[in-house]
Amino acid sequence: MELIIGTKKWSTWSLRPWLAAKRAKAPFTETLIELRQENNMTGAAIRPHSPSGLVPALKTDGVVIVDSLAICEFLAERFPQAKLWPQDPIARALARSAACEMHAGFSSLRGECPMDLTAEPRAVELSEATHKDVRRIVALWSDMLGRFGGPFLAGDWSIADAFYTPVATRFRTYGVKLSDFGDDGAAGEYAARLLETPEFLAWEADAR
Repeated sequence: MELIIGTKKWSTWSLRPWLAAKRAKAPFTETLIELRQENNMTGAAIRPHSPSGLVPALKTDGVVIVDSLAICEFLAERFPQAKLWPQDPIARALARSAACEMHAGFSSLRGECPMDLTAEPRAVELSEATHKDVRRIVALWSDMLGRFGGPFLAGDWSIADAFYTPVATRFRTYGVKLSDFGDDGAAGEYAARLLETPEFLAWEADAR
């Protein structure tokens, strides 16, 4: 398997399946495409690897799988022993729901607070739309951590946690205090836990 990814300090979508692949101990090589190239060269660099013209993409079994969630689902099926989704059907459904909500939503947070793993942490003023996104994330995290007892969203680490790891980096980089958004401490501890996993630390070291 070959995983095509973007610049590690910026590419949130690449980070998610990379974390899942590492967690599954999947044998793969990575090909890194530098993002934000001048003269619109990024798309030209990606297209030979990805028919969508976007990263990430996974080359395997003679096909190319695009989209972070699709790649993660493939990894969960290919490596069932890794238990990338919870075995309990309710926990699995809620973990999938959480991942899909991240996959499709929170556009204001993404736009105002892009991931940058080399930026110095700083406090910024956020719009009300981003405040709404953060409140929803804190509520979602708090509910799942309370329901399943942690240490991750659905108990053990899952693809849902891969999807929220870039969010935790954003909160750190832009000085977002979750206690201002209804967190009783559990969400903040969870965010810190995501940034302490060996897989994320390895990615971050490469980014830096």
